[in-house]
Amino acid sequence: MSKVTVTENTLVIIEDVVKTYPMGDVTVTALNHTDLAFERGEFVAVLGPSGSGKTTLLNLIGGIDSPTEGRIVVDGEDISRYRQRDLTLFRRRKVGFVFQFFNLIPTLSAKENVEFALELARRDGTKLDLEAADLLRKVGLGDRMDHFPYQLSGGEQQRVAVARALAKDPVMILGDEPTGNLDYHTGKLVLAALREVNRIEGKTVVIVTHNTPLAQVADRVLHLRDGHVADIVINEHPVSPEDVEW
Repeated sequence: MSKVTVTENTLVIIEDVVKTYPMGDVTVTALNHTDLAFERGEFVAVLGPSGSGKTTLLNLIGGIDSPTEGRIVVDGEDISRYRQRDLTLFRRRKVGFVFQFFNLIPTLSAKENVEFALELARRDGTKLDLEAADLLRKVGLGDRMDHFPYQLSGGEQQRVAVARALAKDPVMILGDEPTGNLDYHTGKLVLAALREVNRIEGKTVVIVTHNTPLAQVADRVLHLRDGHVADIVINEHPVSPEDVEW
């Protein structure tokens, strides 16, 4: 019997998942019989020390990696059974990623970076520039869309990355330390952009962070320790990103 409570609104189901990695003569267990579920439209923060399994969890639900044991279902697809080609198609269709170091193409403007993501999502080529401009306005960069990454601040680059993640109209956005390379002010702007995407677009957002105060903005906070879910905290009254102090 599943240990996960599933509702009509459940987007991600993680059942008895184990993930191990060989390291020389030793096998490291990153996740150890983990059971979880994420709901549609939920904002979740995942906390834990280095080596607790945070990034591994994100990589598994995002289809970057596959579990050693167990089952992962995302939006009705059992991705734990997928081969690499199927995982690539799954990521292209359903997951937007926001990484710590932006990963923008330096020779393309902000709008062109987003247009490129739209092309990969196989959108109508005649509307790419209009769609890209609209996505950049949503993250507050309507006046910076023709600037190249080197002409943008770290926070602006990360907001371009958020717009790029939205380009494929994903069912969820996954952020691996999305504010980890930013200062206090720009970090809050990126956090606000993610929260707005969550509330207005209805996207499920899951972020991994070492920064405990950031978790105040989330609907739910997961604490991982040694590959296990050590605690789950529900925020009845999430804090606005503008009011977070760290």
